Amino acid sequence: MSDIASLRGLQALEAAARLGSFAAAARELSVSPAAVSQLVRSLEDQVGHKLFHRINRGITLTESGLETLPRLSAAFEELRAVSRRISGSALRSRLTISAPPSLATGWLPTAIASFSRQAEVVDISLREDTDPVDFERHRIDLRLSYGRFHYQTHATEEIATDSVIPVCSPAFLSCHGPFETAQVLAAAPLIHTDWGPAAAAFPVWRNLFEAYGPAQDTRELRGLIANSSVMAVNLALAGLGLALVQSLLAKHHIRAGTLVRANDMALAQSQPYCLTIPQRSANRPLVATLRDWLVLTCRDTIDAPPIKEPAQPL
Repeated sequence: MSDIASLRGLQALEAAARLGSFAAAARELSVSPAAVSQLVRSLEDQVGHKLFHRINRGITLTESGLETLPRLSAAFEELRAVSRRISGSALRSRLTISAPPSLATGWLPTAIASFSRQAEVVDISLREDTDPVDFERHRIDLRLSYGRFHYQTHATEEIATDSVIPVCSPAFLSCHGPFETAQVLAAAPLIHTDWGPAAAAFPVWRNLFEAYGPAQDTRELRGLIANSSVMAVNLALAGLGLALVQSLLAKHHIRAGTLVRANDMALAQSQPYCLTIPQRSANRPLVATLRDWLVLTCRDTIDAPPIKEPAQPL
């Protein structure tokens, strides 16, 4: 087989593995699915072992294919980057970050500003995605998620374990506080978060009262209901009650003085925040820099913020 044919076979292998089918690879490469299949078979004949399992018109990588793919993906990504640079279509480095909706809208926009100032000539694409995400289809470089159970086939590291804390506006605290006991807290207007049936188990008000000594029957707790933690934060900012939210989302509001901690009560979340980086991005120096920054910033943010005492009446 000629070197050109071998290169075409490698291209067909990389596209089929990344996109999950010969048909999708064919559309990307502007050839027929049969041509992609033939290129892969020729490549398999050349290397002397199977690269794909073909089952019911579907394909999955063999162990040999899985071993080959990371280096092959990195090589073609570098070729695509060189091609874009030569053509002038991409003179700046681009990073794609994916995060759950609440983190993508409630923490990253504020936190990412410092990294953008430090890392010059960087374009950042910030995605709001629910788990699981398709790393290859959306060319995601880093995924921030809650829990490490979503991405068993990728390198995933735990960053830190957050806590939920009761917060409210300073005016609300002055009017209704102090909230030193569970009894007083349970009697105040509360903002509840309905995570939905598919969400992981997050601590709720009832859990907080059970942990700090239930002062009354909390089965019929009432109040405003939000379907996301960002909405709960916004309702608390509006002075509509006490919200039980992740410190990661509340910290910059507390630093700005627009929210305060109601007391020193807190409940640790059952799962840590995790960072997942696909193999094709793991060797990019800029990705490594972003990874280090994300870890440090996340850990700094979830440190327990100071408790502000309610204003004393004149």
